[in-house]
Order: sequence, then C-alpha cells, then structure tokens
Amino acid sequence: MRILFVGDIVGSPGRDMVTEYLPKLKGKFRPTVTIINGENAASGKGITEKIYRQFLEQAPRR
Repeated sequence: MRILFVGDIVGSPGRDMVTEYLPKLKGKFRPTVTIINGENAASGKGITEKIYRQFLEQAPRR
C-alpha cells in the first residue's frame, strides 16, 4: 500500500499548490490512498464546503 499525505494546506496559495502538484505527485508515486490535511484551507480559518468539494474533484474514484 502506498499512502500520499499532503499537509498542511493553508489558504489559496496552498490550494493552488495542490491543484498544480497533486496530479503530478499521484502520477509519479501512484498512491493507493491520498490524504489531504485541509483544515486550514480557508485562509487558515477552517475549511468551507466549497473548498472540500474542490479537493474531492481532484481525487477521481477508481
């Protein structure tokens, strides 16, 4: 089992990095499971439902 853990996503710069690099990392390492620590994704003040759904869109089901 391969686990890709991405943490601590903070604000829009962190979300931009996830958008840009997550597909590359997943392509290179082919993880079985990907975990994103996004509780600070809304400018360090939690996570919104919109941001949560954006993260889910980047994790296609197999």
